[in-house]
Amino acid sequence: MSDSNAQSAPSQTMTNFQSFILSLGSSAMIHLGGIPDPETKSPMVNLPLAQATIETLEMLLEKTEGNRTPEEDKTLRGMLSELRMRFVAAKK
Repeated sequence: MSDSNAQSAPSQTMTNFQSFILSLGSSAMIHLGGIPDPETKSPMVNLPLAQATIETLEMLLEKTEGNRTPEEDKTLRGMLSELRMRFVAAKK
């Protein structure tokens, strides 16, 4: 492995983790009705699926503690904060 490949690996890892977080967040937003379903093009609300996705993100927050970059931490915490607020609003 060349030095340039070794230097780019951490950046790729960060991007992949952040992409995973954003993917889970987008899924939860679809289930909260905040983003139209990609197939039906209309909003749908499925609170149990939204809750399961939020709980998965909470688990990731706990299990990756001390191993996230500042950017990853900001992305994960921000996503969770937004989703929790939307979940509470959707339950009303």
